[in-house]
Amino acid sequence: MIKVAIIGAGAISSAHIESYLQFKERCTIVALCDLYPEKAEAKREQFGLDAVIVKDYKELLDREIDLVSVCMPPFVHAPVTIDFLNAGSHVIVEKPMASSLEECDAMIEVAERSGKVLSVVAQNRFRNPIMKLKHVLDSGLAGKILHAQIDSFWWRGHCYYDLWWRGTWEKEGGGPTLNHAVHHIDALLWMLGQPSELQAFMSNVAHDNAEVEDLSIAMLKYPNGSLGQITSSVVHHGEEQQFIFQGQNARISAPWRVTASESLPNGFPKRDQSLEEKIQHYYDNLEDLPYEGHAAQIDNVLHAIETGEPVLIDGVSGRNTLELIMSIYKSATTGEKVTLPLPKDDPFYTREGVMNNAPRFYEKGAAIENFADLTITTGSNYKGNS
Repeated sequence: MIKVAIIGAGAISSAHIESYLQFKERCTIVALCDLYPEKAEAKREQFGLDAVIVKDYKELLDREIDLVSVCMPPFVHAPVTIDFLNAGSHVIVEKPMASSLEECDAMIEVAERSGKVLSVVAQNRFRNPIMKLKHVLDSGLAGKILHAQIDSFWWRGHCYYDLWWRGTWEKEGGGPTLNHAVHHIDALLWMLGQPSELQAFMSNVAHDNAEVEDLSIAMLKYPNGSLGQITSSVVHHGEEQQFIFQGQNARISAPWRVTASESLPNGFPKRDQSLEEKIQHYYDNLEDLPYEGHAAQIDNVLHAIETGEPVLIDGVSGRNTLELIMSIYKSATTGEKVTLPLPKDDPFYTREGVMNNAPRFYEKGAAIENFADLTITTGSNYKGNS
């Protein structure tokens, strides 16, 4: 039986707890930790857990915890993860992996040295529309991908950034590019790989109580000449998120849609119904995942611990995602085109470098200690016609 500890009892912790409880024959939650113990107590009562509650996570380092879910603000992901890896625990750390590439490298190094599993939460890979889209891309039926469009559209009210650690480069590490589009960027890298260069812009158009951006747009260029674009936002009503891949043979997307064209003698398009039906048949015959979202990723991590097989989303994946995000911030800050990868002497490699170079759109205003524990959105708006 795998013994689990949840570090941080904020809103996202419920997704972890609910997921672990789906695998009661494989794991048990033995500890909850939060700086505000009453929040942990509320979770224990809500889910009927037989778990010890601590205020300081270091109290758990010598308790032989097998697996830890780190559900804390990004600026403490690295030290908490490293401490538990060194103590012999496997770790699932919430997105983003850390607040700097330097911290990511330190986390990966400790995971490799300890031989423990390090997995970074990117639960959207484990959703049927995204997993099936990946399989269709890999099939090659759509042909070479010529253009990718990623819309990471979210909406957050002005008071969202009143929480004490949000909206600052020091504590949150960035705005929606880092903390919301991270899921979409992870999936894009999984599907197409890392671009070779990018140009980006960012602004704060609706949240004058935050230092960070609330809207960014990045234009990507891949080594083969293909182009892409990523919009990261917390100002889009409806939160309509999508992936669109324009292949040489067909357009495919999540929410699912397939459209194919063939050329008339004059170069204008004619619908290629035969190819559309072929791709649709391939898509329809893909099996659904047994679990989705956080539950599916936790199942993947439990399986890795039980069998020694690799996880789908490891520390290197988490680092690659952060590298693209930091490249967007660098380009949007300097106004220059950025070439990847970022070297270790780049100012945007370290947390201090980001803090010293990133723009402050506004001075951080109100600082509320806690919000009520309400339902949150975690990005599952890909169902469409799937």
